Amino acid sequence: VSTSHLQLAAFALGTVGWILCTVSMGIVEWRVWHVDNTTIISSGIAWVGIWKVCFISYLHVSPGYEEQFCHKLSGYDSFIPHEIYAAQGLLLIAMCMGLLGLSATVFALRNVYMGITHKTLITRFFLVGGFFYISAGLCVLIPVSWNFYSVTHNQSIAFPPSYYMPSSPAAQEAGAAIPIGIVAVILLLLSGTFSLSYRFPVTANAIAK
Repeated sequence: VSTSHLQLAAFALGTVGWILCTVSMGIVEWRVWHVDNTTIISSGIAWVGIWKVCFISYLHVSPGYEEQFCHKLSGYDSFIPHEIYAAQGLLLIAMCMGLLGLSATVFALRNVYMGITHKTLITRFFLVGGFFYISAGLCVLIPVSWNFYSVTHNQSIAFPPSYYMPSSPAAQEAGAAIPIGIVAVILLLLSGTFSLSYRFPVTANAIAK
């Protein structure tokens, strides 16, 4: 047990990183657009996420959403830029890999704390957990950095007229999802590093195994 403190920390950090990955995937504030025409976008601000686009409108352009109008982004929409397609797929993969990493770490820690001194089994599951943590972190890093690049270069999106969105904003900035994703990347990569650093103690029982 005394040799697995880093791996216990890896489980804690991995859990928080996985939760933040899921949060960043679900919120709409990936790219914040500032627009000049406030006829429909009343607040002058629109939020572009990887699954939907939202803004506040006092014209009630969508009766079911009260003052907030949202339009879902489909994987079949040809106007969606590549960085949003990538974010949709890679974040789903990251969520699954993070969950697998947590499962492998839990299994290894269970054996450690129950006194099951099976060197090969414990070591392999910590290694597998570390691999999945690092893979999940890289899957989050790619869309986060790609979308941040698009924001800093004020890249446009050719929305169809039904979205009530301009093709390009007057200015845009990174939304809350990007810093949340960055923190998730850091935690997942740290978790992977801690898991991969496990070394089974050399004892008589370990040698016998």
